[in-house]
Amino acid sequence: MPPKNAIEEVVSGRRILLTGAGGSIGSALAKTVSRLKPRLLILLDNSERNLHEIDLELATAIDRNSYKSLIGDICDAKLLSEIFKRHHPEVVYHAAAFKHVPLMEHNPFAAVRNNALGTAGLARIAQAEGVASFVMVSTDKAVNPISIMGASKRVAELALLSLNNPKNRMSAVRLANVLGSQGSVVPTFLNQISQGGPVTVTHPDVCRYFLMMDEAVEAILLASGLEESGGIFVPQVGAPVRILDIALELIRHAGSKSGKDIPVTFTGLRAGDKMSEEFFSHYESTEPTVDPRLLRVKTREIPAARFDIQMEDLSRRVDERNLTAMIETLCQILPDYRPTDLLSLATLGSLV
Repeated sequence: MPPKNAIEEVVSGRRILLTGAGGSIGSALAKTVSRLKPRLLILLDNSERNLHEIDLELATAIDRNSYKSLIGDICDAKLLSEIFKRHHPEVVYHAAAFKHVPLMEHNPFAAVRNNALGTAGLARIAQAEGVASFVMVSTDKAVNPISIMGASKRVAELALLSLNNPKNRMSAVRLANVLGSQGSVVPTFLNQISQGGPVTVTHPDVCRYFLMMDEAVEAILLASGLEESGGIFVPQVGAPVRILDIALELIRHAGSKSGKDIPVTFTGLRAGDKMSEEFFSHYESTEPTVDPRLLRVKTREIPAARFDIQMEDLSRRVDERNLTAMIETLCQILPDYRPTDLLSLATLGSLV
């Protein structure tokens, strides 16, 4: 078990870069990290609105000179180089990502460009600049992916593994659905209940793993505090929960009887949705870390030289907006990726 101040030792007095700082997990990380007294907290987000909100919140809690809010895209290599040259971050928490599964199925180039190529580019710059610890927020959807979002995050995991070394610890933390995050089911259901319904559920048997926001933040910070090499980590989680059971419980708490005052309707699985998620593929295993709250995932890695060639090819296909070739390259990198019918059919036509 690491000492209680293990996380403080990683953050306190150091320069921290946080990407996706205005998102749900990013803003929660920003507030927690700011309390650990970093030398400088650099907040990077491509959403002016989200960045403005976390900027205002921090302004009332900490010294305005202890953090900087920067609007920018993680795919902007020149901007990232400028940030590292000017501010010299020592630790990176990478929460920037496109995460909404059905939306990304309709925007596959954006998913791959941002989640896979953007992460790889950021990690390469971080390594070149001597960053000691780099932690990416990953997802259980990266396991046996059928969505382009999940596939893009799995490629990002592999990119970090290819760069990982004792001097530059590259880590990914696979999280489940985080309650209270943007687009999560609970706020959606509560809004539908407040309007009198119906509460919409994709399928009566869909199950998901869930984490509270503080549990998600804890797992990310723990990964950066481990005194061992990087890799892929998963937090200890409970049993999966049926989405329908969450809807019915919220309806009951609202004082209504399910199916009567507030009906539940089933809309069908969306593009990229699974019936249930997993934290490990069939070829993966786990081992304990020094902290019982985190497990390390032992997974396949791709030889660095081959992976670099595949990533160059993937980048070229994205730049060309060649969907068929991009999907083919993804399938070469990820033999367990099974594209949805939506993307398979789209490769026969055109997709903007």
